[in-house]
Amino acid sequence: METHRSGAVDEPADADPDLPTSARRPRYAPTREQGPVIAAVAVGGALGASARYGASLLWPVAADGFPWSTFAVNAVGCAVIGVFMVLITEVWAAHRLVRPFFGTGVLGGFTTFSTYAVDIQRLVSGGHARTGLAYLALTLFAALAAVWGAAWTTRRLVAWRRS
Repeated sequence: METHRSGAVDEPADADPDLPTSARRPRYAPTREQGPVIAAVAVGGALGASARYGASLLWPVAADGFPWSTFAVNAVGCAVIGVFMVLITEVWAAHRLVRPFFGTGVLGGFTTFSTYAVDIQRLVSGGHARTGLAYLALTLFAALAAVWGAAWTTRRLVAWRRS
């Protein structure tokens, strides 16, 4: 805002001056319809993250070793999302909260590409650059292959069952 010599302050221009004041709402304010979606994502995310944590407890990795548990979790999660997306977009008419709960929440919480990045950084800074780069490439390849292969297989199985 700019103050003039007269003491008047220039206010920022209204984003949409044609709307009545009662109809204006900040762009970030959730609507009533978003509440159930946010809750579904939150509950699903808690379940998925808990499952990932359980996997890390069952399959611990040495500090300087290849992060097999994170690699497996990401590959499995990508395969499941491939199956899931085919089923809910091509086979079933899913409830509007299924995708946010399971796809975004459970699988988003289960897969962990932030840990993947931290693992790469940890390996490289720990003097294991070759292992870090191998992990970088293998995870990318495995994730893409898993989602593609699972979607392709699911489509074939669905077509076979329908014939």
